[in-house]
Amino acid sequence: MNTPKPPPGRLFLVPTPLDFGCTEQAPITEVLPSTTLATAAGIQHWVCENAKSTRAFLKRVGQTHPLIAPLTEQSITELPRHVHKKGDHQSGFDGKPLLAAALQGHDVGLVSEAGMPAVADPGSSVVRAAHDLGIGVVPLVGPVSLLLALAASGLNGQNFAFVGYLPQDAGERAARLKQLESLALKSGQTQLWIETPYRNAAMLGGLLQSLNGNTRLAIASGLTLPSASIQSHTVAQWKKGLKGPDSHTPAVYAIGP
Repeated sequence: MNTPKPPPGRLFLVPTPLDFGCTEQAPITEVLPSTTLATAAGIQHWVCENAKSTRAFLKRVGQTHPLIAPLTEQSITELPRHVHKKGDHQSGFDGKPLLAAALQGHDVGLVSEAGMPAVADPGSSVVRAAHDLGIGVVPLVGPVSLLLALAASGLNGQNFAFVGYLPQDAGERAARLKQLESLALKSGQTQLWIETPYRNAAMLGGLLQSLNGNTRLAIASGLTLPSASIQSHTVAQWKKGLKGPDSHTPAVYAIGP
């Protein structure tokens, strides 16, 4: 007699604290609810952006909720590097092989280095694969930096777009900023993006050089940390010497009328 095949596990989208790469960390129980922590503690199979940061996250989880298995026995698989660089959909990556454990009846966790996986981070190809394979997808509650920054910006929260990263080249960045500003002013649509912390100073300088004085610029950095900074002013006000985020703190930028 053939052994019946177990029902598939589920794919849990597990948010992580936003303090990755920061010099300070918030207590994990202050940024993730108990249900999210308990669910993460009960998962042994992981798909992630970075294995090292995933182990560090699980170590923090284990300090409040016992892990189902020691860190050395956790199955942690990284998404390929080309998925990080080109994006899930432009790279044509097939995430189905990463869900073999779910097809065998095990729950699988998807994590990024900070915040909600598959939102401004890799992972959407794995989520799509789960749907195609008939695997249930369960997003867990936790911080999403884009929405926290938008809510605190005073900009239009009814019509907004996340545009990823802007060009590194100063000239290309200036052209892109003018394009986004024109769209925001004509449509009222808030434009949001993120930047690598060590380029924060260059980003702020480019913004002040490229944008109109009446355009509102909001910058949120260090979200969920005691040192969090959320500022929303016109470009003209920013030019009076307001201080932007430092070179070690992740930040979300937003512009609008």
